[in-house]
Parts: sequence; structure tokens; C-alpha cells
Amino acid sequence: MLDESGSAMPPATMSLRIFAALPLSETVLDQACAEMTGVPGANWRPRENLHITLSYYGELEEPVIEELDLALGTIKLAPFELRLQGAGRFGGGDPSAIWLGVAPNPALSDLARRCRKAALSLGIKMETRAYLPHVTLAYLNKDVEVSRIQRFEQRLGLFKSEPFTADRFHLYSSWARKPHTPNLYRIETEYPLIAEQR
Repeated sequence: MLDESGSAMPPATMSLRIFAALPLSETVLDQACAEMTGVPGANWRPRENLHITLSYYGELEEPVIEELDLALGTIKLAPFELRLQGAGRFGGGDPSAIWLGVAPNPALSDLARRCRKAALSLGIKMETRAYLPHVTLAYLNKDVEVSRIQRFEQRLGLFKSEPFTADRFHLYSSWARKPHTPNLYRIETEYPLIAEQR
């Protein structure tokens, strides 16, 4: 492409909404999907969108994504076992989402910290709120009855999934589809979890 003076213009770079996340096992996906009920008006997430976010990076230009990809690829951590546990909501008295929690796990917290550190090393601005591992099950309309959400939380207060092994994590891109439909999440890169050699 040429500009007004006839000189060649550099190709436009594309930006993508990017995040790092752990996939769930098929068994845990089955268990999570079985709990998507009892809250009329909830916009339940499709099965393929369920994951445990490690770090949300926002909208980045392709050259920055390539640098982030290289940085994430240097993370060395042994596979670890984890499970979903409990349930909750975001938004307090004006709830916006309901989720299943994750049992406390130092390895998971360490992996999330490293994913965040990889971005900060590249000058990517990150959210400052504390990391709360979870699996978002649904986003909520304004007219959803809070009592229904409270019953959902009570019903799943003692929920525990089958344990599963986290042996990889992914860099995902998020693509908007038609209005009022869930975004499409596409795996851009897979990173196997491998213990650091001593």
C-alpha cells in the first residue's frame, strides 16, 4: 500500500484481546456443565469457553504478543494437581457473574505470578487486583433475582470436582461474534508444563 506521496506504507498490525489460562479436563468440564442450572436469566458459558484464567493481558498488538509468547515459553514448572471447589459471584449486591472456585494451590498461584511477571517485563500494563482463580460459569443480566444466585452459592458451597492434572497452559485470543453471543476463544500457543532441570 502507498501513502499520498507514493511511498510504501508499513503493513498494519492487528491487535488481539489476549489471556493465559489453564484448560480443564473432560471429567471436570462434565461436572461444571452439570451445575449450570437454577439461575433463570443467567447467560451460561459454552463448554469450550470454560477455563481457569492465569493472567488477562487485554488488547495487544501482534509484535507485543510475539514477545509475550517468547516470555511465556520460558516458564518452567512441573505439572501439578488441582480441583475446583466452592462457588461465588462477582459484583456483590449487583452481581455480574457466577463462578466455581479453585481449591488453594501454591503451584497454581506461582504459575499465575509468572504469567503476570512475563507481561510486566515487557511493559504491559496489568490489573492490580489480587488473583482469584475461578471458572466463570455465567454472566448475569440485571434482572436476575439475587435470591436465585444466593441459592446457587448455597447449593455449591461444598462443591468439589474430581482432581485433575494441569500439565499445560494456553495463550488464548478472544474474538467477538454476533452481539449477545459468547466470544470465541482461540488457542494461539500451548505451553507444556515441564519441571526445571537442576
